[in-house]
This record gives sequence, structure tokens and C-alpha cells, in this order.
Amino acid sequence: MPRSVNHVASRAKRKRILKLTRGYYGARKNVWTVAKNTWEKGLTYAFRDRRNKKRNFRALWIQRINAAARLEGMSYSRLMGALHKNGIEINRKVLADLAMNHPEAFKAIVAKVK
Repeated sequence: MPRSVNHVASRAKRKRILKLTRGYYGARKNVWTVAKNTWEKGLTYAFRDRRNKKRNFRALWIQRINAAARLEGMSYSRLMGALHKNGIEINRKVLADLAMNHPEAFKAIVAKVK
């Protein structure tokens, strides 16, 4: 008896992954082995960069807070130390948003901790 292969399922699996690689450059979009490897590598990049995104945004917030704090004659580290000492619980994301979009509110916070 001849060997039976579930070609329907294996073809569907290949089509699904090739559909996910649409828009890639060269053989990465239409050669099965290259497309599969590229897609798998993309998943590892996505996993890694979901964590890196948090790191990058925190660094951006710190830079923005530091720039705004220096306009008020204070460094970032002194400002954060003063905030913690005075018991003002405000996170870096909100503080950076205030520094960018509501400078008068940021000035009020700095004046409170000086």
C-alpha cells in the first residue's frame, strides 16, 4: 500500500506562513525554507523588542525630565530625589508628559520640591 501523506494540511501550513511573509524582500517572501526561517527569526525579534520598547521609552522619559528640570535649575537626579523625599508619587511617564505638554504644571511640581 502506498504511503499516505496529508498534503492538504502541510500545504495549508506552508500557505499560512507564506501569507505572513508577504511584503518581504526577494526570496524571503516566496521560497518556503527562506520564508519560514525569516518568519521564525521575526518572532524572536518581536519577543525581544517588546521588552526593549519599555527600556527605550523609560530612557526617553528620563531625557525629557532632565531637559525640563535643567531649565528650572535642577538636575534629573536631584529632582527625583526631592520628589521621593517629599512623598510625591508621580511616575516618569506622567512627569515627562507634563514637562513636554504642560510646562507650567511641571514648574509647579519643581517649585513644590525646591
